[in-house]
Amino acid sequence: MQDVFIAGYSDKLSARPGETITFSVSSKATSDFTATLHRSISADPNPKGPGIIEEDASKYFKPTSFASRYQGFTPGSFAQSTFDLQANIKSDLVIKFWFMPTVLLARDQTLLSWGVISISLDQHGIINTKLRTDILLSSLIAVKIHNWYSLEMKLSASGAAILDIRHLANSEACLRAKKEANPVTGKGELFPISIKAPIRIAASFREAPSCFNGKIEAPEILVDGKLIAKWDFSQGISSLSVKTKTGPDLLLKNAPTRGVTGRKWDATEFCWRHKPEHYAAIAFHDDDIYDFDWDSDFELKIPNDMPSGIYVMRIAADGHYDAMPFFVCPPLGKRQANLCVLVSTFTYTIYGNHARPDFAPSWLERITEWKAYPNNPSRFKHYGLSTYNNHTDGSGICHASHKRVLFNLRPGYSTFGQSTCSGLRHFQADSHLISWLHNQQIDYDIITDDELDRDGLAAIAGYKAVMTGTHPEYHTSKTLNALEEYRDSGGGLIYLGGNGFYWRIARHEEDESLLEIRRSEDGIRAWAAEPGEYYNAFDGNYGGLWRRNGRPPQQLVGIGFTAQGNFVSMPYHRTCFDSEFDWVFEGIEDKIIGDFGFSGHGAAGFELDRRDGKLDQGMEITTLAQSFDEKNQFVLVPEEVLTHLTNLSGGPEADVKRADMVYFKTETGGQVFATGSITFCGSLPWNEYDNNISTLLGNVVSKFTRC
Repeated sequence: MQDVFIAGYSDKLSARPGETITFSVSSKATSDFTATLHRSISADPNPKGPGIIEEDASKYFKPTSFASRYQGFTPGSFAQSTFDLQANIKSDLVIKFWFMPTVLLARDQTLLSWGVISISLDQHGIINTKLRTDILLSSLIAVKIHNWYSLEMKLSASGAAILDIRHLANSEACLRAKKEANPVTGKGELFPISIKAPIRIAASFREAPSCFNGKIEAPEILVDGKLIAKWDFSQGISSLSVKTKTGPDLLLKNAPTRGVTGRKWDATEFCWRHKPEHYAAIAFHDDDIYDFDWDSDFELKIPNDMPSGIYVMRIAADGHYDAMPFFVCPPLGKRQANLCVLVSTFTYTIYGNHARPDFAPSWLERITEWKAYPNNPSRFKHYGLSTYNNHTDGSGICHASHKRVLFNLRPGYSTFGQSTCSGLRHFQADSHLISWLHNQQIDYDIITDDELDRDGLAAIAGYKAVMTGTHPEYHTSKTLNALEEYRDSGGGLIYLGGNGFYWRIARHEEDESLLEIRRSEDGIRAWAAEPGEYYNAFDGNYGGLWRRNGRPPQQLVGIGFTAQGNFVSMPYHRTCFDSEFDWVFEGIEDKIIGDFGFSGHGAAGFELDRRDGKLDQGMEITTLAQSFDEKNQFVLVPEEVLTHLTNLSGGPEADVKRADMVYFKTETGGQVFATGSITFCGSLPWNEYDNNISTLLGNVVSKFTRC
């Protein structure tokens, strides 16, 4: 698999003045690469739209050349001992563990490797044990995927070698896997064997380790009748390491999945915190990759006079380039504007390197024509995929991190290469809003999910208005708490997206860049978590939808996800003519609003939110405008569906496939404006920002920031 010519990533996505961002680069060039800093205004490559707009920011980082060097990375998760496991084996060796393979591949998959000893699974499902390079024993029958087996390998001074593999549910059925033979090693006597080496579980020690796909539980090693190493994976499930009382601790490389069902799980308990012995397994995958661990090439200490905003560090060599966005926030407690834009970096990361199933090579033609960002995750899957993709074994990817090259977090990246509009999502789609703010000369500060999660209400306190982008989908309990506290303390919340505040995620305490999503029993989802694996390993909380965790989006912003379609959009129709709300529509004579745009050609589209009186805690909400799915291009989300004939609303399905634009005040003086559509911001730049959506949002921002 071919690597891109030049690429990089930063150790953090956001920083405040005085903090340092470190950049790591891999370049195949023989010449130096150059690094230049720019402020990002628009990331839309569409030549019919704003285009890519960036301002020179060399005042804060002078263009600099650095030596090129190639830096590689190694996908695949495994556990490795923190120090060498040493043994002088005189008479016998026993290695035991439980395992459940999840896929057979055209190569070997290593279950355990220690010095001259290795145990692996071949393409036919046969277990092979090796001493040095020679196959010592092979199972007589093949194991089946998604089945639990015990494995015990015994080597003795008598010359007997036994490989005993038994099926969990029917141990008698697998007795044929037991074999006794005199080992032929070609090396003379079998014992003594001297080993001083680290141990790896689920991978070999080769440069490209033959990683295992599946679950492993309770490994232990005995030498000459004495236990020298034993690990209990049911302990410390939230950790990125495994502690032991016998032998070395284990470090978990590339974040294999914990909090997964083990061989003892019997469906009597679904939370690993309550019966950890039922969750004594770790799931490994050969494509786990959550930290490239590249050496750093240069850094930027954020100057005190650097304005809050979105910046791009561009690197280039021999006609190739990459562009690494990052976000500069104001000093904590020292806002520089009345308006705060909340950037959804958690959502960006969760979607990082989403390889779309509908990607086609024909998309590359438009990329070339538009001079858009050239690299697509579908063409470089070995760089690690998103939580909207699946592992090699078909299981869903539930971990995400920004400490790797994220192709779709780049200015000029187009998500929908076949669309007749700009086809943007996430960072690039949010730039429609940023470019509008600059066009309207509205001052703003940037705060990201990272600061909101870490600092809570303090991150946004004092702003007259906090504005989201197009798709603030993924949140921790801390970010939701902060937004609710801000609103209820009199703040103004402007929600400009759709399908927001939808999924609950967890952030790892040992590595804050690592995020976890469990796609539990409900919702529009790319994959479904296995029964018994709905609780986050990182924090032990129930995963899935916030709605299923008792915090539906309607409680925060008055509306919540109701329908999804293809990347198509519709206009809104004004429904409120109460003079009390004329301020929203000041300067707008049209009853049809937003029948245009660079996202789906309309302001209401792709994913829609609506009101639901059963979920909004009885708030006095005013519906300002609505957009209905009149062409039947959308589907109701699963959590709203009861049967093929009925849904939770109790009425016709057509009535709830809609976007509601709403406004309400809280009893404590807070206020909320929400659009209920992902594509709303795509209409802002239309006709050089002179349109009724632009006017409407201008009215809202003016109202919220002058209160």
